[in-house]
Amino acid sequence: MSLQQIIDRRLSGKNKSIGNRERFLRRHKEQIREAVKRAVDGRGIRDMERGEEVHIPKKDLSEPIFSHGDGGVREVVRPGNQEYVKGDRVAKPKGGQGGGAGGGQASDSGEGEDDFVFHLSKEEFMQVFFDDLALPNLARTTLADTPEYKTHRAGFVSDGTPTNLHVVRSMRGALGRRIALGMSKRRELHELEAREQELLKEDRPETPRLLAETRECIAALRARLEAIPFLDPLDLRYRSRVRVPVPTTRAVMFCLMDVSGSMDEARKDLAKRFFILLYLFLTRHYEKIDVVFIRHHTQAQEVDEQNFFHATETGGTVVSSALVLMEQIIRERYSPTEWNIYGAQASDGDNWHHDSGRCRELLSAKILPLCRYFAYVQVAEPEQNLWEEYERLVEEQPHFAMRKAVEASQIYPVFRDLFKKEGASA
Repeated sequence: MSLQQIIDRRLSGKNKSIGNRERFLRRHKEQIREAVKRAVDGRGIRDMERGEEVHIPKKDLSEPIFSHGDGGVREVVRPGNQEYVKGDRVAKPKGGQGGGAGGGQASDSGEGEDDFVFHLSKEEFMQVFFDDLALPNLARTTLADTPEYKTHRAGFVSDGTPTNLHVVRSMRGALGRRIALGMSKRRELHELEAREQELLKEDRPETPRLLAETRECIAALRARLEAIPFLDPLDLRYRSRVRVPVPTTRAVMFCLMDVSGSMDEARKDLAKRFFILLYLFLTRHYEKIDVVFIRHHTQAQEVDEQNFFHATETGGTVVSSALVLMEQIIRERYSPTEWNIYGAQASDGDNWHHDSGRCRELLSAKILPLCRYFAYVQVAEPEQNLWEEYERLVEEQPHFAMRKAVEASQIYPVFRDLFKKEGASA
């Protein structure tokens, strides 16, 4: 029976082990997942494309061991005791003082153990977030729709256009060819020239005949050396470039949010968490992502991220104004044949009664035909007329989804439910 060996030749950094790191991530998956979730709170949407430092208590990394416990009755003498007598109970030092011979970080529990800290890479960070998730009905712009090519250098070839001629490479080849073809002839020529000089010094009857024959051979060799072309078509080398077709990898994410008086900071925070998750999710599928922030009350406007989440407004709500502005921006800047368009709308459900039907019509007729996916999240419990109108779209539009999240702990489950793989459990 032959012994088979598997060698892992993946590149890894100095003093690092890929296998050990993967086993560590699997073992402490739940703790890492919780740490990654907490990291979202203090980041902006565009600030998600980086790793994270994860802290794991040292006590959670310890291995179970067997040891002999202290048994029986023992008397111990502590030198320098001026405070206690036999029978007194000695309390633990406050603030983590004292204790061990090796020092250790102070803590308020009196345990002096350091946490284990390691850096989670960008790819590992996203993998923890979106394990078993995939874009629903992912249909990127195909090559036939928007052909794009990237040119890559592919060495040198012996034929091509004059503009791609590599002069240095061609001359180097010509020089090597001339040296190779004329080496033996030059060696023979040097020998004949030396023979000619020797014959000129001799004075024998056959010297003139030998000298004539030698000079004839010298002339023939020089003619053959001169016949070697300085530059032959075989020496020419041209730069080779190949065009490799690549799929379109551009996406735009529209964030629509109600900023009227009914949307307090807590509800805006819920919306921000959802937008962050969607943005980070899209970075796994697209190289270039634009983010468009549209806020609205009775009127809609495009703003930056700071004003989107932190500016306050008072007054009523007209949701259709945001949808109209979104369609206008798409027509002007983001052609559906070149961009993958995603929409995410967050609201407390409050809307002018006569406007909700118009919102449904705008989505059905103008917005959804241009989008890959559109998700609506209501950050309030009561189901008002906007929710009722949007429910009619769920049955008609497969790439439209709506959910409700009224607590921060519900954002991530709602997101997983919206973007889970087909056939996966919720």
